[in-house]
Amino acid sequence: MNRFEGGSGKEARLRYLDGDFQILTPGSHVICAMTGRPIMVDELKYWSVDRQEAYVDAAASLEAEKRAGNLPNQRR
Repeated sequence: MNRFEGGSGKEARLRYLDGDFQILTPGSHVICAMTGRPIMVDELKYWSVDRQEAYVDAAASLEAEKRAGNLPNQRR
């Protein structure tokens, strides 16, 4: 099966890896953990391996890191 084949209109379930992801359940999109917006699987660029979350853009990813306290010189 092609990576993006099948599951049209359904939410995909992914396992986020370093530099890649594995499709557990085919679908057309995932949901951004910060904004709740859908992200097409073939456009997914930002995620957290540790938290197993997807992000719609770099700003959402940065906000997630801030909330997790994972930035240098950040007070918790």
